[in-house]
Amino acid sequence: MAKKIKWSVIGSGGIARRRTIPEGILKADNAELALVYDINEQVNAEVANEFGARQAHSVEALLDADVDAVYIATPAHLHRDHVLACAEAGKNILCEKPLGMTIAEAQEMIESCRTAGVKLGCAFMMRFVAQHVEALKLINEGRLGKPTYGRAQLSCWYPPMEGAWRQDSVTGGGGSLIDMGGHCIDLLEMFFGKVSKVSCFINNTIHDYESEDSATALLLFENGALATVDTFFCIPDASSKNVLELYGSQGSILAKRTIGQGPAGQMVAFLEGEDKGYDAQQARGADNGMIIAPDPVNTYRAQIEEFTQAIIDDREPAIGAELGLRSQKVLAGCYESARSGKAVEVA
Repeated sequence: MAKKIKWSVIGSGGIARRRTIPEGILKADNAELALVYDINEQVNAEVANEFGARQAHSVEALLDADVDAVYIATPAHLHRDHVLACAEAGKNILCEKPLGMTIAEAQEMIESCRTAGVKLGCAFMMRFVAQHVEALKLINEGRLGKPTYGRAQLSCWYPPMEGAWRQDSVTGGGGSLIDMGGHCIDLLEMFFGKVSKVSCFINNTIHDYESEDSATALLLFENGALATVDTFFCIPDASSKNVLELYGSQGSILAKRTIGQGPAGQMVAFLEGEDKGYDAQQARGADNGMIIAPDPVNTYRAQIEEFTQAIIDDREPAIGAELGLRSQKVLAGCYESARSGKAVEVA
């Protein structure tokens, strides 16, 4: 039998219970769930019973157990402390984004894991979406030409709720921008490379909680391409199509609902090739494009299997901690721009 890595979870409610445990850890061919912990003991007991795991009654007890890897899905302000504790205990760590609350925290987390000789990954699972993988291939093959513009949208309806940590910057690091915009920025950097400068607006358009419910960012990439990110906690779920648009000098790749927690959406490429002359009529034909519809991949399973295999092979994970640090640098620039009203160079 192939080796299986023993996983544990800190923060077993929320996304862990909804997605990562049932779709990721339990379905992964190279992983098994051993132990779960949550500060809410009733929730933790329910999760343990639901998924056939043992309960830990403290982080310390979990880290004393015979497990190889820890998935951290606690509120953002706890990520640093939990990663440092896991590293000290010699456990490999897959941490939900954001990787800490600041650039400095992300750097500290990375250095702690490097010193301890354990692997640290950041959970940007949308990189595993099958259509995103195919779009990246087309871009890398030059089929899109020189990248010119992108757009990534991720919004939902998130009304005020007591105890919702994402609605308080002290516990979440921000609102819609850091929570959902972080995924959008990461995807655009996957397609277009590094962002060099940002300009951003945030606002509380509808909801009156402390963190922002609205954010838009303009990104300038090192290769000269531009992109926008729009992410809101105040647009009804069904009204936001979670659009991804990628444009280049030879065409476009357009998608709906590939950004999100589901396994698949719709993506179409319109690729025109080189040597396009000027058309004074600027005619738009009835070209239906090339449908990009590879077999769907469950992103949570793919994420767990890839990180687990990195442990087995003793290599760096495909989505490592440096991407989490990179995300913090771009987000820090966005929030500074929103505060200052000026464009900001990314650190």
